[in-house]
Amino acid sequence: MDLIARNFRWLMLISGVLTASMFYGLFAPQAALESMFGASFNGQLEGLVIRSWSALVGLIGVMLIYGAFSPQNRVCCAVFAATSKAIFVVLVLLYGQQYLATAAPAVALDLLVIVFTLLFLLATRRRALAAVRAAPCDCRRRWSSECHSLIGSSPPA
Repeated sequence: MDLIARNFRWLMLISGVLTASMFYGLFAPQAALESMFGASFNGQLEGLVIRSWSALVGLIGVMLIYGAFSPQNRVCCAVFAATSKAIFVVLVLLYGQQYLATAAPAVALDLLVIVFTLLFLLATRRRALAAVRAAPCDCRRRWSSECHSLIGSSPPA
């Protein structure tokens, strides 16, 4: 797990660049829809929705890239991105099974990001618990008021 925590920023960076590539749907919504789902549309409303969706997905990619370079915001960015990706995966599995063959690469990448984010969060929590337990007693008392809510434990007496 320590390996995941040390290298998680690279996963964030790579998946962020791939996710941000969906910005191209702002300029080519038909191509984005066809490449992602193997389907086409023929109305202005669909074009508007696909452009908006592409922008939102692209922004999640930008958030992943930002989190890769900003350790203090990494957890927040990873949680938001993984949540967004989990919603997409669930929606495709529940309502878009006819598109699953075409969307499989995106679903697989999103599942990978979700799993590694969960492992990263576990590793981060373990690391925080170990730091608090290893701290001297006076330091524990000082840290407890700030950290006990973060790691889910009660402050030492």
